[in-house]
Amino acid sequence: MKMPDDDVEKFLAEQKTHEAHRHELIKDLLRQKEAAIKAFDDKLAKLGYDGDHAPKRSHHSRHDDAKPE
Repeated sequence: MKMPDDDVEKFLAEQKTHEAHRHELIKDLLRQKEAAIKAFDDKLAKLGYDGDHAPKRSHHSRHDDAKPE
């Protein structure tokens, strides 16, 4: 018969291993996300987009900006 402490220690060790693996997966996912965003930004730059200026076109017409009196 096993001692309950052995089961607890085994469980805690497994939890620690799973948590470490989870953190590695999260780090990898964040690296992939960063690479995807960089690739997308590079494609936008090739198309001539720079995020510093407001868009020149809008679906709002100019008279929408004027408030009715």
